[in-house]
Amino acid sequence: MKRLLFLFTSCLCAEQFTAKGLQKPVEILRDKWGIPHIYAASADDLFFAQGWMAAKDRLFQLDLWRRVGTGKLAEVMGPSAVNRDRIARLVKYRGDWNAEWASYSPDAKAIATAFTRGINAYIQSLSGKRPVEFRAAGYDPGLWTPEDITARIAGLAMIRNVAREVARAQDIKKFGIDTVQRLLPPDPAIRIEIPKELDLDGITPALLKDYTDATGTARFTDPVDLNSIGSNNWVMAGSKTVTGKPLLANDPHRPIQLPSLRKTVHLVAPGWNVIGAGEPALPGIALGHNEEVGFGFTIVGIDQGDLYVEKVDPADPSRYLYKGSWKKFEVVVEEIRVKGEAKPRRVELRYSVHGPVIADDTTRRRAYALKWVGSEPGAAGYLAALRLSRSKNWNEFQKNAGYYKLPSENLVYADRAGNIGWIASGWAPLRKNWSGLLPVPGHTGEYEWSGYLAPELNPRKYNPAEGFVATANHNILPPGYKHQLAFEWAASWRFSRVSEMIAEQPKFSIADFQRMQIDVRSHAARKMQSVVKAWKGEGLTARERSLVARFLRWDGGMDVNSQEALLYALWSAKLGAAAHGAELGARVDLVAMFDDLTKNPKPEALAASLRQAIADAEKRFGTDESKWRWGALHQVRFQHPVNVAKWHLGPVERPGDGNTVGAASGTNFQQTAGASYRQILDVSDWDKSVTSNTPGESGDPASPFYSNLLKEWASGGYHLLLYTRAAVEANTAERITLVP
Repeated sequence: MKRLLFLFTSCLCAEQFTAKGLQKPVEILRDKWGIPHIYAASADDLFFAQGWMAAKDRLFQLDLWRRVGTGKLAEVMGPSAVNRDRIARLVKYRGDWNAEWASYSPDAKAIATAFTRGINAYIQSLSGKRPVEFRAAGYDPGLWTPEDITARIAGLAMIRNVAREVARAQDIKKFGIDTVQRLLPPDPAIRIEIPKELDLDGITPALLKDYTDATGTARFTDPVDLNSIGSNNWVMAGSKTVTGKPLLANDPHRPIQLPSLRKTVHLVAPGWNVIGAGEPALPGIALGHNEEVGFGFTIVGIDQGDLYVEKVDPADPSRYLYKGSWKKFEVVVEEIRVKGEAKPRRVELRYSVHGPVIADDTTRRRAYALKWVGSEPGAAGYLAALRLSRSKNWNEFQKNAGYYKLPSENLVYADRAGNIGWIASGWAPLRKNWSGLLPVPGHTGEYEWSGYLAPELNPRKYNPAEGFVATANHNILPPGYKHQLAFEWAASWRFSRVSEMIAEQPKFSIADFQRMQIDVRSHAARKMQSVVKAWKGEGLTARERSLVARFLRWDGGMDVNSQEALLYALWSAKLGAAAHGAELGARVDLVAMFDDLTKNPKPEALAASLRQAIADAEKRFGTDESKWRWGALHQVRFQHPVNVAKWHLGPVERPGDGNTVGAASGTNFQQTAGASYRQILDVSDWDKSVTSNTPGESGDPASPFYSNLLKEWASGGYHLLLYTRAAVEANTAERITLVP
């Protein structure tokens, strides 16, 4: 039952809903930017209301998330989703549920139960009436269980080293280990060694097809590429700010989606007063602040998974070899309902001692098993924030960060007392005699994990002398650090640019942090300029020399109107193939390529790739160089997962690229990932904190909050992240009351 009251004098829409399952009334004040501020008398009512509101705003997104995570996507997408459903069920948590819930927080199960009851209450209030997205897709939303929010697929997408192990094996097979060592080197530098008894034949990306599909974005069209993601964060002590108190900036880079991957919310009840963002299908927030502490994260990239090559018995494929004996695969049989098929499909989920079998090679009699941190209790992504977000000081924050198992995160910290800090959180497997750079044979028993690094040994800083901490997915290992975390990191371009900007002035304001977060001056482009500067340009035409001269005068700013940015993007994209051949060139990143060209100049490759870039620009935009604009090529499109054209947004011209602080990464010069959510927290006055979340807080195409933030985000704008009740009241656009 719902009652609508329209208060015309204040232009405030007030609605009252009956929500079965509440204990007492809950107030929800939605501010003019679309953020719900939820005020409840108990934690149980608070998270019930968060679930209810998440469903009101994002029900279709929530239902897709549930189906992806629990392996029920084929029910609505048909046979094409069966294999990704199999992977989702393979990595489902199957251990001790008491340990699972307790690892997140003592009240995690109660919170999850209240949250999912709230989602279900909203669904049931629809009385079978399908929201517009479900009408278009042709199915009904399903009900939730508390266990649904512990799905491991979101975390599996963050275990990138597994795919890189396979790619490295193929690279060694194709190009030789010396070439891989030189052009695709580990960091820190170690000698790549092929594990004993590992045959590289057949280890190709094809064996990861189902794994890759399962970790991609669920769409009724093509999935979004998830290969280029990252994040920035930095926190600055009061000695370097105009307020005399810390400022904290964070902008996670994830797929650009419609609706947004993040949902902003303010949660207020006894024991809770937190505001910030999280994934809409999870209770609580993952980044933001409470009354005392602000926090944010970027991916560290700890190597949290390995691929094991199991030897299958040629006479009995139900067995595999381990330490000289044949063992039976553990088998779990499940049924997958498939759209358009009368009977469910029966699937066998197999497990070796190392973990779920994600692929088979019957010709070579192999099974490929995944060992990863996600099999541990408490390893569902971001749920440990239920504990972390209630930290009141640095000691509590450090302790609570130890429960953050997966994904590994650079957690930055600031508090009202003026302290700042950083912790590289996440569980790091101990590999005593090997690196984790390649798949390993499972049958010998020589490549086993020896537990995990104690969380207190993870790198961290507290009130550093330099007055700030910054991370950007780069190598964060402190000098002399003795423990093995990873050998693969993002390039340091973004971190270097952040550090450069911090060194440019003595004091910083929120406005300065805003400018820094959307900065698009490319250190990668500067490195290429140094390579080009050393080149004499032999054999170039006058026009080509003129373009090179303009490129060298360019300040590296990848603005939408920059002609030089367009030339740089096209030129650098073609340089790898010109220098190393098409196949190897596609694998070598810019860091290794520029370093190699500095040591081993290849003038013919520079000339050839320049001419190819010019020809490409002319083909796209003509010979008039005034029309060579980066924004004309580099754009973002917001595609609704239900392929209804009128719900799509864009295209929008975008500055920057994957190597700029204002990140805008993707393939084919299109932005598919970046900072859809940004926050800057002002510890001196929480009401002065700002944020941005594109394209809006609602996923309902008819809602005024569906795309209201797109223009702001696209122009580099922000809005207030209001915290005090008075400030929220003064900016309330919609008042919702939930009553029992």
